[in-house]
Amino acid sequence: MRRRSTLFTLGAAGLLAIGATGSVVAAPANDHAGAVYTLGNQASGNAVIAFSRSRGGALTPLGTYPTGGLGSGAGLGSEGSLVLSGNGHLLVAVNAGSNTITSFRVRTDGTLSWADTVASGGTHPISVTVSDDLVYALNDGAGGNIAGFRIDGEGDLDAIAGSSRPLSGSGTGAAEVAFSPHGDTLVVTEKAVNQVLGYDVREDGTTAGPNITAAAGVTPFGFAFDRHGHVIASEASGGAPGASTVSSYGVSASGHVSVIDGPNATGQGSACWATTTPDGRFAYVANTGSATVTGFAIGRDGSLQMLNANGITGSTGAAPSDLHTTARGTYLYVLNGGADSISAFRVGSDGSLSGLPGVGGLPAPGVGLAAS
Repeated sequence: MRRRSTLFTLGAAGLLAIGATGSVVAAPANDHAGAVYTLGNQASGNAVIAFSRSRGGALTPLGTYPTGGLGSGAGLGSEGSLVLSGNGHLLVAVNAGSNTITSFRVRTDGTLSWADTVASGGTHPISVTVSDDLVYALNDGAGGNIAGFRIDGEGDLDAIAGSSRPLSGSGTGAAEVAFSPHGDTLVVTEKAVNQVLGYDVREDGTTAGPNITAAAGVTPFGFAFDRHGHVIASEASGGAPGASTVSSYGVSASGHVSVIDGPNATGQGSACWATTTPDGRFAYVANTGSATVTGFAIGRDGSLQMLNANGITGSTGAAPSDLHTTARGTYLYVLNGGADSISAFRVGSDGSLSGLPGVGGLPAPGVGLAAS
């Protein structure tokens, strides 16, 4: 286990943004409460597409920001292809087509300022995670590995010597890497071999592992931590119709993962992405094959209770993929890969979802979603 250095902090006054059409537009000022970001992932040039979020949950185009790298031009089969730091001041994205990752400084109005683009420490990066001044990238090309970076005060990324660690093997179908809430462990899911990996994060930013655990269900995919450090993971069950499950796991201080509850059947198809509310009370998974979202109540011990008997807490556009709740847990946004759109929901005190107007016309093949 490690103790991290001083919290990474960045911030700047809001400026004008370049709109998605190329025109200069003023970022909303009076009603700006946060932002939502997704990644174009186009092979000709990758870019982050940003939206301002109003206090009522409405999204307004905020700008398109080139990463300086290339997308893959196809879906990544992963969660976390772009993520916000805990304080919301830094955004990090993968460039799967050029084997790099990019960091952006986030201004107070949600607009972005490019900070750095560096080699990802491997081939075909598909997921990133941030904890204070550490960033880790998951590379699923070649043999597959994780690699670490330090963030400096300007948002630059510096590779950590000796931080590269292998996955459980080659061709494992890695899906996501994420830090635990305190940053002392890393978890990785492997779809093709039905495994969940844990790594112990050391004081110097390197890791020990992987510690390998058999997943509770088949095809473990996206996951999110609750505030007690439990992992809530979607399990796509090979994409079989109506066969998806969700499970929870505990993670020890030494990076060992163990099953708590699951697999819990949802009756939905291809549950591939997961998120939790900041208060740790609810989890949501996006069911790509059913165009739905399934919600769960999370017990303090990591136990799971499905919110709706039929597994449908909300309906989305075609092929929902990445999803994320806002910083206060008031809203949930879902990227719809089959509709090139984002669905929006208000989160009720009981975990229920009420639909709100979303946005469409996103560039294909968009991946990833982050919200503040």
